[in-house]
Amino acid sequence: MKNLVRGLQEFKQNYVAGHQQLFEELSHGQKPRVLFITCSDSRINPNLITQTDVGELFVIRNAGNIIPPYGAANGGEGGTIEYAIGALGIEQVVVCGHSHCGAMKGLMKLNQLQADMPLVYNWLQHAETTRRIVVDNYPHAEGEEQVEILVAENVLVQIDNLQTYPIIRSRLMQGKLHIYAWVYYIETGEVLAYDKQTHTYVPPQSQILEAEPTSSPEGKQPLISTHAPPIACEIPALRLQSASANHKPSSVAAEVNAVDRIRTQLNTLLANSPDSWTDVDTSIRFMSQLLEDARAVGMSANEAQKYHYRFSEQIPLWLKHMG
Repeated sequence: MKNLVRGLQEFKQNYVAGHQQLFEELSHGQKPRVLFITCSDSRINPNLITQTDVGELFVIRNAGNIIPPYGAANGGEGGTIEYAIGALGIEQVVVCGHSHCGAMKGLMKLNQLQADMPLVYNWLQHAETTRRIVVDNYPHAEGEEQVEILVAENVLVQIDNLQTYPIIRSRLMQGKLHIYAWVYYIETGEVLAYDKQTHTYVPPQSQILEAEPTSSPEGKQPLISTHAPPIACEIPALRLQSASANHKPSSVAAEVNAVDRIRTQLNTLLANSPDSWTDVDTSIRFMSQLLEDARAVGMSANEAQKYHYRFSEQIPLWLKHMG
């Protein structure tokens, strides 16, 4: 408690005193830019990891960054979501899981929790879909690998739950809302974002281009830092649907030639440095299409993912070159 009281004094004397104008503005109301949904884990600090000021994030926190489906629970999550979108007019939502999540570890031990922590047991039922996905689709995963997969899949499941809310569905249909899936790695401080095109988790820099493809470096500052270092984390290719399942090439030779042509295009794309923000955006989209085509004509998931990691390392360099 002494540390907390000391912290209160330092906050008022140092931080508040140095940000008087900010706190004067905040006293008249809040205008957060992002609804940030994450875990209650004490190792997660949304404002710290995004380097945002007081007032920029509207935060929901609970065990496992869980969002019960609409009408499924009487907790505060639903009301907070409605208020954030309806009253505050927030247009960006981030659902952020994290490595070594205790809730995800507990999800695989529900029977043990039922007797000792019945409320935790009931709460984790809202992540039952996550448990089932991992049990059925990753039968050989165990230990930390299993937890890593649970964390990544749970973020996607909770976004599915989020979209059961009428106000969320309505704003999405109007094009007035964007939802992002993130995973934060405690041990490195890195964040990866889910890429719908490739069904993998990648560095979040490309989401800046998706949100503001024509903006210049001198314009509005994005929430996500463009100076994050390149990442090459071994994240499983989640929910990766192989287009080759229904593809029937006329011959093995034709399939090999098609893969070789796409390899050449991918290598050429990697070797070139875009000259404008529009070119960066075009390169990212072209890369996604090439990888999708490559899987359709027989490229292995492992090779496609290696190419994706190479692009994950290249994108931050392109962005740095732009600005």
